[in-house]
Amino acid sequence: MLRINHRLLNMACVREQVTRAASSFFEKPLNFVDGVRVDASQPTHSFVVEEPATGKQLCKCPSSGQEDVNKAVQSAREAFKSWSQLSGLERGRLLQKAALKLRERQEEFARMESVDQGKPLWESRFDIETVIDGLEYFAGLAPSITGDHLPLQGGSFGIVKREPLGVCVGIGPWNYPVQMAGWKSAPALACGNTMVYKPSQFTPITTVMLAELYIEVGIPKGVFNVVQGKGETGRFLTCHPGVDKVSFTGSVPTGKKVMADCALGIKHVTLELGGKSPLLIFADADMENAVKGAMMANFLTQGEVCCNGTRVFVERSIKDEFVEKLVSKTKGMKIGDPTKDGTMMGAVISKEHKEKVLNYVQGAKEQGAKVLCGGESFTPDDPALSGGYYMTPCILDQVEDHMTVAKEEIFGPVLSLFTFDTEEEAVRRANDSEFGLAAGVFTNDLKRAHRLSAQLEAGYVWVNNFNLNPVGLPFGGFKQSGIGRENAAATITQFTQQKSVYFEMGDVDCPY
Repeated sequence: MLRINHRLLNMACVREQVTRAASSFFEKPLNFVDGVRVDASQPTHSFVVEEPATGKQLCKCPSSGQEDVNKAVQSAREAFKSWSQLSGLERGRLLQKAALKLRERQEEFARMESVDQGKPLWESRFDIETVIDGLEYFAGLAPSITGDHLPLQGGSFGIVKREPLGVCVGIGPWNYPVQMAGWKSAPALACGNTMVYKPSQFTPITTVMLAELYIEVGIPKGVFNVVQGKGETGRFLTCHPGVDKVSFTGSVPTGKKVMADCALGIKHVTLELGGKSPLLIFADADMENAVKGAMMANFLTQGEVCCNGTRVFVERSIKDEFVEKLVSKTKGMKIGDPTKDGTMMGAVISKEHKEKVLNYVQGAKEQGAKVLCGGESFTPDDPALSGGYYMTPCILDQVEDHMTVAKEEIFGPVLSLFTFDTEEEAVRRANDSEFGLAAGVFTNDLKRAHRLSAQLEAGYVWVNNFNLNPVGLPFGGFKQSGIGRENAAATITQFTQQKSVYFEMGDVDCPY
């Protein structure tokens, strides 16, 4: 008698629907220039786009060459002439329409984001929500981008105008594809700039979807363009004489190259780079919240988050209890199909990256760290996922400050535990890093929270939570974690330039 496993059959149907939608998307080119999807005219080479959940090829994409970049920049330059002349209110209305349309299509975008990146569906939905928040926030700010009036002697006066920069380039990472496209484009467009955006070669899908949505709601062609490619394409953009600003999110080594390219043309630049963030947990903290916070600080997006609190410092008196609860919860995480509800952790971005993260775990063991759980390759039950890039979330104990896993950014689901005895010791060790992107503190002592938030060398500090980024708070780092900020009203200053105008209302006072 034939026995049918209806659970696996249902999983297969869901997976088939998702795969079919992705395949349909790739029937058209992935460059988006002057309001339409276009083929790369003179690609330097091509690269394979894989689905992390299955390891299967989604498409083979041409890497855009100099001519493709020239066309995209020219389109943005032409669109800037009219887009920059709209009032802030008019630009804000269009961004608000984009937010409303994106909310209507949130589930569609979220599913494609999970296919593209490998993160679980619940996270992708939240990422889309943050893009909606950003569009609404900067739509509201757009009409308020105004100048200043300065009264001067004899009735003369000066005005200080805030004007857009021109053509801005956004270069995004593979861990937050659509979120970064939204975080960079919303303030840029609100200020009157136009943009050429290059997503990571690993995650090309949802940025193009966002570009199409912008056109659908009435944002003029050329205001937001997309070129696909690897690092060479990025350099064509950062070195292009027609580009006025570059906003880059990625690794420190690549960020240094971007900054050097921008220096050649004296371009404005924003860099959001790597991190090795500390999370300090004190004995007076709420234990359940501290455990949840540590997991939020390490296992979102399979640990592939620049601001993750991967160095977890726990006060000695509560270490045993904390570790017991942390390991128990971590072992209970459901790993599997990122496009299914109920999955807590999906697949890392590629086979190569998975091997890199597993090698970090092996290296930690060789240096004396103890694996409390995880850190192993994993194969889900669903046969369709057998080729995917999965691993179990890892907790390392007995980690010392000099070890490689304590110094280098792993960018995977690996949490390192440290023990401390005094507040002064915890702060000193937390700050002993070339990075300064984020930090976290769990304590019920309000004075301590204030004291430590001032002492920790990080651009973003969470108290009694981790990895929440409301749009009204600027995000960015200290030290080698970058320069400039994303989100919040502070971003307006980084996508505009000031012009002072003096008006003489009397005669010229001149000794000649």
